[in-house]
Amino acid sequence: MNGFSLSGGMSRRTFLQVSAAGVVTATTLRPRLASAEGYSKFTWISPRGTLEVLDDYPYWIGKKMGYFDKGELGIETDMQPGPSDGTATVKFVDVGQADMGFPSPGVFSFALQNGMKLKSAFHMGAKDTFSLAFRKGEGTNDLKTLEGKTILLGSAAWQSIVDPMLAVQGVDITKVKYVEAGWPTWATALKAGQGDAALSWEGLRAEWIGSGLEFEYWLGVQRSPLFANTFVVRAADLEDPDKKAFLDKYLRGWAMGLEFGYLNPRAAVEAVFEQFPTLATNIGPELGTTSILQQIAVFRGDMDKRKGWGDHDMAAWQVFFDEIYKLKQVTNPIKAEDVCTNDCVGPANDFDHAKVKADAEGYKLSDAFAAIDVEKIKAHLYDQAVPG
Repeated sequence: MNGFSLSGGMSRRTFLQVSAAGVVTATTLRPRLASAEGYSKFTWISPRGTLEVLDDYPYWIGKKMGYFDKGELGIETDMQPGPSDGTATVKFVDVGQADMGFPSPGVFSFALQNGMKLKSAFHMGAKDTFSLAFRKGEGTNDLKTLEGKTILLGSAAWQSIVDPMLAVQGVDITKVKYVEAGWPTWATALKAGQGDAALSWEGLRAEWIGSGLEFEYWLGVQRSPLFANTFVVRAADLEDPDKKAFLDKYLRGWAMGLEFGYLNPRAAVEAVFEQFPTLATNIGPELGTTSILQQIAVFRGDMDKRKGWGDHDMAAWQVFFDEIYKLKQVTNPIKAEDVCTNDCVGPANDFDHAKVKADAEGYKLSDAFAAIDVEKIKAHLYDQAVPG
């Protein structure tokens, strides 16, 4: 969340329009100067053009609980929505206008292909969050039937998400057409009869329900061998001892927020709603809890096989890089170990787990959230999946 793919239905003209907008935006901004000790301020940038979503709940509950306390970290942390161009999250990190981005694997590969010296430091999306939405009665679990059909995207940059997702399912992506229907209108375009499917993701499904957008889904979290977005930083920052030490502490805050959210998802939703009252009004406690439970499943993955929050499965990443090389999304092979690292994972997960557990269990929910039956929601989390 990348129209640079050379093999599928996005024209060169479309790619140039999308990428040029991002480049101009990024390069006209003056990079911030780091202090002698490392960062003077640490900025995380969204891939969505907005922060008013539940996806970033680990930060907001972590901030509320003091896990990102300036006294602990030494400097101020900041969250920025960024432009809606799907590749801005890596471009801004590359030029120093932000310090950490949250790209999809496809957009990360765009950065690598375009010479950006970035590295994945903390893999958030252990499972594939991405899905394809269909009008009710028109869904399919055989994605090969999408050959000759049209998929709607919010940004042309998202093609790099869908191409590998389809390719590993045996789809000839040269026979798929993509249409950039705009953010946030690509879902309403699908509902109105434009296109045959639309890209979606976990958490967003619940928000679309809240907006009256009822679809059925092919769910990547159930059917895809791929995975989702990751935290990337400048590779040079990982080589700088002061910056690496800060990144370890900063990512520890995210890991604590992830752990808290897993233990008390309703409290994590409350923290986001306090930050964004309009979002709270739009979706409410039940859909908010549904959304966050969808995302927790993606972020957590199979924790029995992971070395903690943020751990990269290097074998899975290598499968992804090999696939996009076949698709010509990158012109040279990529070794996962060269561009992904687990060096921050141990330090990030080295926190007081008992304290986080006590924080989560001791949190007093509002009456509206206390009334939400989490187990009931979990039992119906995938009811929108295409049958079969």
